[in-house]
Amino acid sequence: MTNAEPRAPRTVVPIEPSLLIAEAFEQAQVTGLRHSVASSAHAAGLSGQRLDDFVLAVNELITNAVRHGGGRGWLRLWRLPAQMVCEVADHGRGISPHRLVHHSRPAPDTAGGWGLWLARELSDSMEVETGETGTTVRISAALATHERIGRHRAD
Repeated sequence: MTNAEPRAPRTVVPIEPSLLIAEAFEQAQVTGLRHSVASSAHAAGLSGQRLDDFVLAVNELITNAVRHGGGRGWLRLWRLPAQMVCEVADHGRGISPHRLVHHSRPAPDTAGGWGLWLARELSDSMEVETGETGTTVRISAALATHERIGRHRAD
């Protein structure tokens, strides 16, 4: 790389004790990884419905990575002072701009297309970087209920 070439964007993951999981996965590891995320997030301070929502959101992301992202992915989970953060990356062909722009709920009779919508609804924030070489999705959940800023509401 020369100084004239632009640097490729990259995700920075903290390399410190707050990193709880950094693991590559395939279909066979999805269930075990989901359990590891649940245990780690619970130990870090998520509990009850907040924990269940976060784990379901992560499960949707890892399932999408396997189904649409080349059969495998990479998960990183870490704790910040007031929130849990999970990042799932794959080397698929990317997500169409149409899917990223439209955040409406899929029709009830739709067989697919629920993963990103659920992850967005069940987390406090969601960021997506996507392109021809893959997708990275990062979600977060506040550790204290009163700090929650997400769209999911208890009814």
